[in-house]
Amino acid sequence: MRYILIANGSWNAGPALDVVLRQHTTDPAEIIAVDGGANHAYRRRLTPSLIVGDLDSIMPDVLNFYQSQGIEIQAYPPEKDETDLELALLEAVQRNASWIRIFAALGDRLDQTFANIYLLSLPQLSGVDVKIVAGKQTIWLLQEGEHQLFGAVGDTISLLPFDGDVEGITTHHLAYPLQHETLYKGPARGISNVITGQNPVLSIERGKLLVIHTIGRA
Repeated sequence: MRYILIANGSWNAGPALDVVLRQHTTDPAEIIAVDGGANHAYRRRLTPSLIVGDLDSIMPDVLNFYQSQGIEIQAYPPEKDETDLELALLEAVQRNASWIRIFAALGDRLDQTFANIYLLSLPQLSGVDVKIVAGKQTIWLLQEGEHQLFGAVGDTISLLPFDGDVEGITTHHLAYPLQHETLYKGPARGISNVITGQNPVLSIERGKLLVIHTIGRA
């Protein structure tokens, strides 16, 4: 199952977001609105099949509208260990999600932004194709193995060690190649690489790498 999760951060319009939305028009995914993310969905006429959260940021008229439409709502107490987005991700996994794209996960609150990025490492998401999409950027997490990156020649790829040093990194078709090298947590060496050929490939021997793809030059 394919899911789009709409969180309550900033709605960053741009070409990466547009790609997912165009795909949604021809091959619809299920939409889960994450609390105030329902406000984004309502403004853009994106109909969720489920609203998840403690309902402290959804506008009353939006909540009333979706209730009148019979949309499923999973309401949680405000005092809980999980964020609303975490609950929505876990619910998508329970519903056999194999592909998840998260909108509006970034914003002015850096604590929420970092927490949302860290949610990509949830153990329950192992084996799920899950990415955060914002404006012209897409963010995802890679672990050991060989991975084909997506993007066009001239696009920007940044590689950030996620929770420690990442060893045995080899890249193909990037302007600044890595050959069985280590990216250390802290230094910014992996920022602003550039795709130089078709079908760029990255392999990792050990560790977790956060990949940020930007359409065009960053």
